[in-house]
Amino acid sequence: MKSLLPARRPGRLVALVTAVTLLAAPLAVVPASLAAPSASAATATSVTVKKIGTKTAPYSKKATIKPNVTAKGKVSVKSKTLTVAQRGKYVAKNKKSVALKAGTYTVTTKVTYKTYRLTSAKKKVWSATKSKKLTQKLVVKQGKRPSRTAPVSKYNCPSWAPVKGNQSGIYHVPGGRYYKVTTPEVCFTTAAAARKAGYRASKNG
Repeated sequence: MKSLLPARRPGRLVALVTAVTLLAAPLAVVPASLAAPSASAATATSVTVKKIGTKTAPYSKKATIKPNVTAKGKVSVKSKTLTVAQRGKYVAKNKKSVALKAGTYTVTTKVTYKTYRLTSAKKKVWSATKSKKLTQKLVVKQGKRPSRTAPVSKYNCPSWAPVKGNQSGIYHVPGGRYYKVTTPEVCFTTAAAARKAGYRASKNG
């Protein structure tokens, strides 16, 4: 009498035994040198020139900008300079820092540097001088106008802050009787600003 069960094929049995053997085998150990980056790779040498962010200049004054450069690893930065132009004319060339009033500028940051490697005797072998540049548009914004400022001369305040405050704690407004002859110690934009600062109005104008 013939069996009703399908005949087992030798090839399928071999494949099944092989699969079970592979699953039971221990995982291969990955060498430590391949499992994680080396310490030297983690401290790779690099020099990066970054953009200078938008600046705000104090009212009627200037904002100072400096190169934005980062360096790490086996490197020595020799110089970091700025060249600034506005409307096709140079404002500064190869300066370590530049003071700029409100406006839009073209700024080029340049860095020169050398890299080195260590010999077996721990001596540094230097490369030739290298350089990197980055050119950008930089906006310097105008700061908010203050409510008070210093006089521009012995008897005069700036036109935008015409109210004179003297050493007696009295303020004088334009057109007042003693306005022209008053020597101001501080100038205010408005009479209200002078009162807020503790000054009182002149009784004689």
